[in-house]
Amino acid sequence: MTVSIKEVMTTSPVMPVMVINQLEQAVPLARALVEGGLKVLEITLRTPVALDAIRRIKAEVPGAIVGAGTIINTQTLKNAIDAGAEFIVSPGVTDSLLDAALASGVPILPGVITPSEVMRLMDRGITAMKFFPAEAAGGIPMLKSIGGPLPQVTFCPTGGVNPKNAVEYLALSNVACVGGSWMAPSELVDAGDWAEITRRAAEASALKK
Repeated sequence: MTVSIKEVMTTSPVMPVMVINQLEQAVPLARALVEGGLKVLEITLRTPVALDAIRRIKAEVPGAIVGAGTIINTQTLKNAIDAGAEFIVSPGVTDSLLDAALASGVPILPGVITPSEVMRLMDRGITAMKFFPAEAAGGIPMLKSIGGPLPQVTFCPTGGVNPKNAVEYLALSNVACVGGSWMAPSELVDAGDWAEITRRAAEASALKK
């Protein structure tokens, strides 16, 4: 069954942004996050094992909605889709990437930081976007300002979002979810502390939208 961008944005209030360095960590990490209630997972293509991690999680973690992040061109898009990514996330967008993504039929969450970028994507029928890098690009005040003239767009802010400010982001009418990595920092993953990751995921999944 094909996932919709609405499902990606509304299934959980927080989307874990996952950097997987060791392939053997992929499945237990994903299981810990899903067990805590975070089912939508963004696997960033920043490591050599990322594509294989997507394949394994898809095969072995029931209930996970597995996407690929750091999609920066048509080749990384193809690689992610071939690996089974159910949605894709990009830090920004180019015409060639957008054309290929729309042609693929796989939901895309493209990154933006300015009203002009938002309007360009609206012209292509896209109204769900990643706001990145959120804190560096003006954070909550910027999203409030964009929401005035462009209320039909919904965002997933990522970049500098943490447990302290996530609630403030989620309180905005034009924010559906936030992306972050605080549930599974590298020290917990390397230590194999899946119980603590599940606990943090449960806290994040309980945040109110």
